[in-house]
Amino acid sequence: MIKYIGRRLIHLVGIMIAVSFLTFLLMYLSPGDAAMKKLNAQGVSVSEEIIEKTRESMGLNRPFLVQYGDWALRALQGDLGNSYKDGFPVADKLARGLRYTTILAFTSLALALAVALPLSILTALKKDSLLDNITRLFSFIGNSLPNFLISVLLMYFLCVKAHLLPLTANESVKGLVMPCLALSIPICGRFIRQFRAEILEQLSRPYVSGAMLRGVKQRYILKNVLHNSAISILTIVGLSIGTLMGGSVVVETIFRWPGLGKLAMDAITNRDYPVIQGFVLFTSTVYVLINLLIDIAYSWIDPRLRETGGGS
Repeated sequence: MIKYIGRRLIHLVGIMIAVSFLTFLLMYLSPGDAAMKKLNAQGVSVSEEIIEKTRESMGLNRPFLVQYGDWALRALQGDLGNSYKDGFPVADKLARGLRYTTILAFTSLALALAVALPLSILTALKKDSLLDNITRLFSFIGNSLPNFLISVLLMYFLCVKAHLLPLTANESVKGLVMPCLALSIPICGRFIRQFRAEILEQLSRPYVSGAMLRGVKQRYILKNVLHNSAISILTIVGLSIGTLMGGSVVVETIFRWPGLGKLAMDAITNRDYPVIQGFVLFTSTVYVLINLLIDIAYSWIDPRLRETGGGS
């Protein structure tokens, strides 16, 4: 297991080097002068002399690989540069956005699991019943609707018509409700379909038929079914965490929730390259680390995997 974790950490280093290099390369090749963008964002009057001094202070006159190496070394020390827009350290802006994105992501995930897991079990046990058909219909609709459309519908019905919630998030519990619903509804629909399929597959296994013939109570059979489904369910949930942490850009922008997604969208709009680079590097690291933790958790769920080094 330790050797497996060591190999995965080595792979993690390689992945992060590749991600950081490609991110820096794309920013380097992007049109426009980074020094000009920085000066314009700060409202400084532009002249050729000022532009040249700014380029020199930013290290833009050096070769590409030297620029990348300098940025990568500073990133390893936690220094991701300063924002072109306001001059604040990118690491501090990411840390503040991470707090709000984490709250939104895990609240949405908890809500989706609280609804999807019981419904998945119930519909799998009552396959092709009226409840199963209705649940599958609504899960298909929820999974098909994009986040931005759900966001607009929630704003119309809960804000404009019912006046129950604020139109934009205000960093309060009431402000969290609509972005949480907008993220959790599609995830819940996806969870129900995937969890139900996995539980149905386990219910069709010979060990379930044998247990039923021996008169084993249903709750004990269900306990074994859920245990054997845990690896697939954990994989689905883990990938959803990575998606929520890095993919809530649209929802956070619509509801003005001050998380990483809104920070990234504002940076793209303002061509704030240091913030974009930091966002991509940070979210990539989080996603890869989550996958590593999931692989490690596999061996705790299924002891047989420990003999093969954990994970699949």
